[in-house]
Amino acid sequence: VTATDADEGMNGHVKYSLKKVSDMASDIFHLDTESGEIRLLRSLDFEEGESYELEVQARDGGGLFDTAKVT
Repeated sequence: VTATDADEGMNGHVKYSLKKVSDMASDIFHLDTESGEIRLLRSLDFEEGESYELEVQARDGGGLFDTAKVT
């Protein structure tokens, strides 16, 4: 995921975090807090789950944030 902020300095620095993620999904997916890259920690097993939904939050240095759902 990617979020941008036109502010300069710390107010324009965006960090990412996972919100509302199931325990199973947190064992499968890793979110890089600096880049927003989502990676698999292990192979997907469709017998465990057919789909996953993650809620990613992007927050700037000024305290503003927004969220997006990734399915």
